[in-house]
Amino acid sequence: MNMLDDTQIIRSWEQNAKAWTEAIQNEAIESRKLVTNQTMIDAIVNYKPATALDVGCGEGWLTRALTQRSIDVLGVDIVKTLIENAQKLGSGNFEVCSYEELSAGRFSDRNFEAIICNFSLLGKESVDNFINTVPSLLTPTGHLFIQTLHPLASCEDKQYKDGWRPGSWDGFGAKFKNPAPWYFRTIETWMRLFNKSGLVLMECREPLHPETQTPISILFICSTNLTTEGK
Repeated sequence: MNMLDDTQIIRSWEQNAKAWTEAIQNEAIESRKLVTNQTMIDAIVNYKPATALDVGCGEGWLTRALTQRSIDVLGVDIVKTLIENAQKLGSGNFEVCSYEELSAGRFSDRNFEAIICNFSLLGKESVDNFINTVPSLLTPTGHLFIQTLHPLASCEDKQYKDGWRPGSWDGFGAKFKNPAPWYFRTIETWMRLFNKSGLVLMECREPLHPETQTPISILFICSTNLTTEGK
């Protein structure tokens, strides 16, 4: 197997931008349609942010959904084609931006009441560095929302330890190719990363598949302020 890294992640998403946009627009991904899309929207709306940064926004569905709920949202993604697709699809503000640019201080002149990462944290160093930057991007009472694959459910028959995993487009259709690798983190590792970055875990939700009643994702809600609570 070739070395797995962030470069391969970006290359894969560049190659699959068109297929991904079509899949999202056609609601072709069952888990998103059944559970995870609404899970993320409900969590964010519950905290009533006025402003938000949607990191790794893809074709922009979540940015648009929150914009329609009167939240001022900026969607960013490193894949230019995805941002172009997002801009064509209607409401919302979108810009091309990498995790490295965010970590280097882009938008340092702004603060957001919500920073959102919906299945968009796939790398290793890029993600670690970005999470470390999050407190500087949040308002004093702002929140970080991360929805990702549930570590226990996605571990399958592999060892439960951190490390790069090959990707898969199983169930996504023939148009998808060259699946993106991703870096697996245990729940303990996520906790350490938040703590090291000066973030406080406020909530940890485990959305279940309505039929199998198994975890379909995990949702972390973090804050830099211990006194902040959901409304």
